Amino acid sequence: QVQLVESGGGLVQAGGSLRLSCVASGRTFSRFVMGWFRQGPGKEREFVSAINWSGGSIYYADSVKGRFTISRDNAKNTVYLLMNSLKPEDTGVYYCAARTSPNFSGTYYLSNEYYYWGQGTQVTVSS
Repeated sequence: QVQLVESGGGLVQAGGSLRLSCVASGRTFSRFVMGWFRQGPGKEREFVSAINWSGGSIYYADSVKGRFTISRDNAKNTVYLLMNSLKPEDTGVYYCAARTSPNFSGTYYLSNEYYYWGQGTQVTVSS
């Protein structure tokens, strides 16, 4: 069993930055693809970013490309999401997720590719 715990959310003004962290329990973290998803008010959950086991392969949603950076520290069982130039449309609950495979499939952006999920952390960007 793997547990994921996110932190780092909060209220920030447009143009500001936040760094989200997700700590995983268990000793198999380095074998997992890790992803970040978000769900805005009245919206469906959507893919934000994902990183493979080594950090050598990374994907971003077009809406965050160039503003967000995903990274991981396998020694600390932690994945990060650095969010710069935040916009009001980035508001939502951000979820960390783990895919029980070290590398991506062709549908890495689908939530059903990920088996373990955190409880989410709220990010609110004011205009």
